[in-house]
Amino acid sequence: MLTTLRRIVLEFSQEMQLQIALERMVSQIKNSLNTDCCSIYLADHAQQHFLLMASDGLAQKSFGQTAIRFSEGLVGLVGQREEPINIADARNHQHFMHAPEVEEDDFNAFLGTPIIHRRKVLGILSIQQKHARNFTENEEAFLVTLAAQLANALASAEVKNLFTESEKSKDVKQLLGIAGAPGIALSEIIVHQPKVELATLALQKVSVAQQSKQVLRFTTAVNKTKADFEQLSQKLSNIITNDNLAIFDVYIQLLDQADISQGVIKKINEGWQAESALKLIIDHYVTQFEAIDDSYLKERATDIRDLGNRLLLNLQKKKSLKVKLPKAFILLAEDVTASMLAEYQHKGLKGIVSLSGSANSHAAILAHALELPAIMGITNIPIAQFNHQQAIVDGYSGELFINPDDALISEYRHLIAQESELISKIQQEVHLPTITQDGQAIELQLNAGLSAGFERPENLGSLGIGLYRTEIPFMDRHYFPSEQEQTTLYEQTLKEFSQATVTMRTLDIGGDKSLPYFPITEDNPFLGWRGIRITLDHPEIFLVQVRAMIRANHEYNNLAIMLPMISNVNEVDDAIRLINQAHLEVGIEINSERQSDITYKHGNDMQIKELPRPKIGIMLEVPSVIFQLEELAQRVDFFSVGSNDLTQYLLAVDRNNAQVADLHDAYHPAVLRALYTIAKESKKYSIPLSLCGELAGEPAGALLLLAMGFDKLSMNGHNIARIKWVIRHVDFQRAELILSHTLKLITAKQVHTYLNEQLEQLGLGGFIRAGL
Repeated sequence: MLTTLRRIVLEFSQEMQLQIALERMVSQIKNSLNTDCCSIYLADHAQQHFLLMASDGLAQKSFGQTAIRFSEGLVGLVGQREEPINIADARNHQHFMHAPEVEEDDFNAFLGTPIIHRRKVLGILSIQQKHARNFTENEEAFLVTLAAQLANALASAEVKNLFTESEKSKDVKQLLGIAGAPGIALSEIIVHQPKVELATLALQKVSVAQQSKQVLRFTTAVNKTKADFEQLSQKLSNIITNDNLAIFDVYIQLLDQADISQGVIKKINEGWQAESALKLIIDHYVTQFEAIDDSYLKERATDIRDLGNRLLLNLQKKKSLKVKLPKAFILLAEDVTASMLAEYQHKGLKGIVSLSGSANSHAAILAHALELPAIMGITNIPIAQFNHQQAIVDGYSGELFINPDDALISEYRHLIAQESELISKIQQEVHLPTITQDGQAIELQLNAGLSAGFERPENLGSLGIGLYRTEIPFMDRHYFPSEQEQTTLYEQTLKEFSQATVTMRTLDIGGDKSLPYFPITEDNPFLGWRGIRITLDHPEIFLVQVRAMIRANHEYNNLAIMLPMISNVNEVDDAIRLINQAHLEVGIEINSERQSDITYKHGNDMQIKELPRPKIGIMLEVPSVIFQLEELAQRVDFFSVGSNDLTQYLLAVDRNNAQVADLHDAYHPAVLRALYTIAKESKKYSIPLSLCGELAGEPAGALLLLAMGFDKLSMNGHNIARIKWVIRHVDFQRAELILSHTLKLITAKQVHTYLNEQLEQLGLGGFIRAGL
């Protein structure tokens, strides 16, 4: 039976045409169970009915014609109750509904089971028999098991079938992804198909005699790729700021990095063809970054994959495909990259849609800078069918409309005009203080990591870095970076933000963030050896990093050190002891260096400058610390809430698990009450409090955090301008009233509904949807 189940599901998944797949499936089920009829009904939630799509036993003329309302008949009853219903004499059941066109008068026994995907009924699978009987437990178990296995496949198949059906009906079709960058685009879709891809490349070996030639081919491709990125940067130089252009410097830095280039050359010398060596190295780094839970770091896999594909293009000396473009278009690709935007932005690009990626991708960040609406993460669709389709991209809601009708087009043209007015208003206030209308101030800071220069929004008025992720230099090489390497990197950032505080988080590896040269294998890594636990167990790693930070800071005195994954007081005591040790050591070394230099130049008359001691704070992301805030406040200089992980741990939800990701909600009443408790306790103990997480970059979240009493909010650069606008256009007292009511609500759905209503009343609805 298990083999039969797997075969039916596999064949259904592999069939490209949904109708063919459904008709084959019902026949297979009928034959497997030796019953007289098998049928499948699909739910149309817009019309509130189930539509008979396929059957082996009912009249074929009724396929696609017979509709049963959600509240009618045995099929409707199965959908309402969301459980299997097994009836011996269906025709005499009180919910039986006669539909003469299906020609089922000879059938008596009925067994129906719902097909449910993520709590949504997608359809009903039923079998019928002429003989009046209850179906056996084995038959019911078979049908229920099959329906459960079919749910994912059917959800994907319905999306894949979307455009085949839309071409027939010309109805508006709606898809939902992740809102990557705000804005609206109304235009024709152009699909970008790469000419070469490392993912499809077959590995090949070469002879020893060919290895030097392969190395030369690779180094030539590297030089050509560098020139390509410099040219792409030049194309954008007159459109966006130098800060946003730094993404292309990141690509060039990756090319210059010894670990990638030397790694490829090493593979070539091991006998691999240049293309194969490149694939092995790029795949290694992509896999490493994709395994990370941190959404910001995860998106760096896209940059490395894009870099690899461009190197491959130049290795094979192929030119990019020339596509005839309309005057205005929306770009769609499996994985839209920052370099694609640079290629297309001056050719009529109005918006982007990417099947992969998130709002943290460099493509989304660059789309913000270029003021292009973006939708990311629309999955399970055959993109070739999108080409030349008319579409609307709503970058506020993440909605993509295909074949929009005249009414929808008219509505969105009106919203585009309103949006233009709103953007103009925001730009007039970007350099003004972040202060409410009744005088309550709050500081907005930047989350950064890979390249602070790339994300530094000087034109948005952020005052410093609230979270600088230090993991990147540890992850993109085959060894721990030296103290000097780290010092140089940290010094660049501290210098760039010399007039503001830079809060650097100490190494936060483990869990989902692994190092190739420091493997960690655990059954439950998120609750295991990670963050501060690793670095305290390896003080030689921690001390080198902290020494580098302190040494980099000695000329600027704008460093704050933040400890991740703190769960108890002992960890803080141990970390501070090591930081004090590093501070003493570096102070002695720097003073010795200065003394030697001063004696050489000026004799003994010059005074030695005292080494500044950075402020030390902790991340509040493990729930246990909420109950030790008094003791922790006596030991550190500031608290910073990591709302993403705190939400994950409070709700016991892995937000990267698609089955439960929708349960990860920072607006859950338990999370909001925990944040409020932290804010009250921090104020009680007079300790500065910030939050670095997605909640800070959302208008409703920012208002709640403001009212709670958070001193600083740290977010991605593209959110700073709109959050500043929101805060400048509310009264603090009104925010407090909103918070007071919100804390009384008991479900996340109630919270979202109420906050959206409040934003609309405040005239701030344009920040959560298109239009003013």
